[in-house]
Amino acid sequence: MNVQGKASETPDAARPSNAYRVAIVGAATLKGKEVAEILGDRNFPSLDIKLLDDDESIGQLEAAGDEVSFIQSVRAEQFERVDFTFFASDQECTRKNWQAVQRAGSAIVDLSYALENEPSAAVRSPWIERQMGQTLRPELQPGPVVVAHPAAVVLALLILRLQKATDLRTVSATVFEPASEHGQKGMDELHEQTVNLLSFQPLPKKMFDVQVAFNMVARYGDQASPALASVQERIISHYRRITAESALLPSVLLVQAPVFHGYAFAVQLEFASPSEVDATAHALSGEHVTLTNSGDELPNNVNAAGQGSALVSVLPDASSSNRLWLWVAADNLRVAAISAVECAESMSASRPRGHIQ
Repeated sequence: MNVQGKASETPDAARPSNAYRVAIVGAATLKGKEVAEILGDRNFPSLDIKLLDDDESIGQLEAAGDEVSFIQSVRAEQFERVDFTFFASDQECTRKNWQAVQRAGSAIVDLSYALENEPSAAVRSPWIERQMGQTLRPELQPGPVVVAHPAAVVLALLILRLQKATDLRTVSATVFEPASEHGQKGMDELHEQTVNLLSFQPLPKKMFDVQVAFNMVARYGDQASPALASVQERIISHYRRITAESALLPSVLLVQAPVFHGYAFAVQLEFASPSEVDATAHALSGEHVTLTNSGDELPNNVNAAGQGSALVSVLPDASSSNRLWLWVAADNLRVAAISAVECAESMSASRPRGHIQ
C-alpha cells in the first residue's frame, strides 16, 4: 500500500492486477479511522487509499494501513477511477457527494446511515448473512450498501443462534448507547460536561441538549439531533432488514449511558421451558461471539474495546427457571468497520481489478 500522494500518480498501466483504489470520506472521524485500520488489518487489496474530509481536517496526517497520508478535500474529481468509497462522514456530507461518487463508477459503502432510505440501497451485515446461510449474487452495478447498525447486528446474531437451538419465546433488550456513536463531537461534549460538573461550571449541551455526564437518560433534549428515539427506531429497522424478518423481534429500550465508547446490552431471554446456562452458552458459541466462563471478568466496555466480536455472559434469572439474562459488550466502531470492509470484500467479485472502473 502506498502513501496516497504517491499512489495517485501511479499510471493504470503500472497498476497491480490485484489492487483496488479506495477512498474514505470522513477519514478524520472515529469511524473513518477505524475503517482505515481494518483495511490494513485484513490486508484489503488496495493500491492506494485516498483520505478525504471537510475543511477542518484538510492537511491533517492520518494513518492508512502501514502508511501515513494527508487528508484532502472532498471533490468530485477525487473519485475518478476509485473502486470503493467508504462514507464515514456525517450524513450531510454523504448526501451531498454520494451521487457524484456513483456516477464516477465507485461502489459505495455507507457507515453514516444517510442512504438507508434510498430505493437502490441495501442494509447489510455480512455476519448475519453468513449466520443465515445467505449467498449474494455479484452485481455489475450494485446500489449503495448501508452498513447495519452495530447494535442491530449484535442482537440479530445472538437471537438467530438461540432461535435455531432453543425454544426461545421472547427477548427484551436494554441497550446502553455510548457517546462515540455520535462521533468526536459526542465524545467531546461528554468530556466537557464531566469536567465542567467537577468544576461547577455550566454544561455544554449542543449535541445532547441534556446532561449525559454522570447520568443515564432515555430521551435527549428537544434540540438534539438525532433524537434518541430515532436511533432506537434505526436499530429495530436495521434488525428487520438484515434478518429478512425471519428472526424473533426483540423489545428494545435504548438508554444513553455516560460512557465514551462501546455498547453494553442487558438482554432477558424467556424460553418455553426451563433452560440451563451451559446449554444456552453452547447455543450462542461461534464466530464473532466470545463467551466468558464462570470466574472470568464479565463483559464490559473496557475489555470489549478493539475486539472484533461481542463479549457475552449468560446469567441465571433469580425469579424464573424459564428465563435467563445475557450481559453483552461490543466495540461499536470496530463492529461497524469490520462489517463495512467485509461488505467491500463481498462486492469485489463484481469489480475487475487492474482496470479503470
